[in-house]
Amino acid sequence: MSTTASTTSPAKTDARRRGAGDPSRSLHKQKPKRTATDYVILVIAIIIAILIVAPFLLILINSFKSPADYSAGGPLQLPKAIDFHSIANFWNRVDFPLKLWNSIFISGLVSIFAVVISVLNAFALGIGRVRARTWIIVLFLLANMIPQEALLYPLYMMFKQVGLYDNVWSIIIIFTVIQSAFGTYLLSSVYGTFPKEILEAAALDGANRWKILWRVIVPISRPTLSVLLIFFFIWTWNEFLIPLTFLISNDNQTVPVAITALQGQRLMDVTTTSASALLGLIPTLIFFLIFQRTLTRGITAGAVK
Repeated sequence: MSTTASTTSPAKTDARRRGAGDPSRSLHKQKPKRTATDYVILVIAIIIAILIVAPFLLILINSFKSPADYSAGGPLQLPKAIDFHSIANFWNRVDFPLKLWNSIFISGLVSIFAVVISVLNAFALGIGRVRARTWIIVLFLLANMIPQEALLYPLYMMFKQVGLYDNVWSIIIIFTVIQSAFGTYLLSSVYGTFPKEILEAAALDGANRWKILWRVIVPISRPTLSVLLIFFFIWTWNEFLIPLTFLISNDNQTVPVAITALQGQRLMDVTTTSASALLGLIPTLIFFLIFQRTLTRGITAGAVK
């Protein structure tokens, strides 16, 4: 009996240890159960996703319909045959490649210039500790709250006098200032919490302020700058009111202005409108997909210190 007890008890002990140390079992036991609230949130998220995707599906369906097919089946019916007439009609009527180049040129330069100016301003305000920095940052914040309608007439008179009216550089200058105001406000708060030990170590190594900015601060804050660059590009691309006011000639118009200007013509139809919306959406969608990983890294970079 003693021999049996001595042989069975260690086996039971080992089995218990293996059961307790099995990661799969412990994870299975610790897996939280979904509650009714989780399912409600999931259903709400699915509904919101459907509401967001539905307009894009309608645009996609109606872009490849002929006007006769749209009149017979309406906007919700799938096209009987793929028809590229509406896309070709919009492409040729507004000279879409030229409008696309104008939007890329303006948005690209604005995003680059605005990020550079924001970095320089934020370095002076957040790290340089200039006098009355708090009030200056408040002014930048207030500048972002001014509606664009209030800026139209002063800007119109200003660029009219300097000869930049109906010129893409007027739009570049305007939106560089507007976007850099927001970038300065954001980066100033980020650079205000920058570790002083790193700056002191760089200064002890003989680096001046210019080297500290471009070799220490900018590489460390590159994820945040990448997010700003992407946002500035998309925001500038989608701007409509100021480009509509300042770019009156056909050769200088951007994609959003070309879409709305075409809608005022009597020859416009629903399928061509859908095609114009699709062509205006595809470049920003491609841009977002290319820089999606950069955007995700930049947003989550500040979550972990």
